[in-house]
Amino acid sequence: MNDAVLFETRSDGIAVITLNRPETRNALSQEIRQGLFEAWDRFEHDTSLRIAILTGAGEKAFCAGGDLKEMVDRGLKVPPRDMFPVPYDSVELSKPTIAAVNGVAFAGGWMIAQACDLCVASTQARFAVTEVKVGRSSPWAAPLIHMIPQRIMMEILLTGKPITAQRAYEIGLVNRLAEPAAVLDTALELAAEILDGAPLSVKAARETVMLSTEMGRSASLEAARFASEYCYNSDDAQEGPRAFAEKRKPQWKGC
Repeated sequence: MNDAVLFETRSDGIAVITLNRPETRNALSQEIRQGLFEAWDRFEHDTSLRIAILTGAGEKAFCAGGDLKEMVDRGLKVPPRDMFPVPYDSVELSKPTIAAVNGVAFAGGWMIAQACDLCVASTQARFAVTEVKVGRSSPWAAPLIHMIPQRIMMEILLTGKPITAQRAYEIGLVNRLAEPAAVLDTALELAAEILDGAPLSVKAARETVMLSTEMGRSASLEAARFASEYCYNSDDAQEGPRAFAEKRKPQWKGC
């Protein structure tokens, strides 16, 4: 991996992925895109890692979006499907992710924060879908309709104006707010809460949420039941109730 994207593995099963070009506000240049593709692939295939946190270096920006100079130089029209490393879209992931938004998340920065399962934001962070300001489009924003109300989404996309972290929290885009110096720690605390759960139960829970956004009520119920069978039939499904009855912490095996 290049040093444009840092990859830290922790003993507790958490990976911390950091966009490391604060001098360009962590814009999605070719080297950052390549580094992110490599980082997500490493996270997905490392069986010791259960959850990833994506953040940015510096105090000003999580990610300011695409590299506009690069777009001009290459005469970019419709972005290739595999140009940007978007979790669960152009990047195949099966584990939970948290965006720790330490500063501005504009355009492509909003895109990759939105794609993560959960979001922690600095009280000083700002979010914007700025494509209308530069003559581009934001088809990647379509899943927002499952996160925030239609009229709020409409205003955000049509005006391109930034919203504060507090506003993002109020409309449901952000899970938790933190003081600037505590963003990563807050994301780590949220990750630890998830890691307390049985691995297969967490996987089934995530699949249930995603299936519910893709299907109607009856279809999602049927699909979620099927997705949960492996969890129900696991050793952990017996260990959990046993540990509760014995008043001890469960020892998860992930099988």
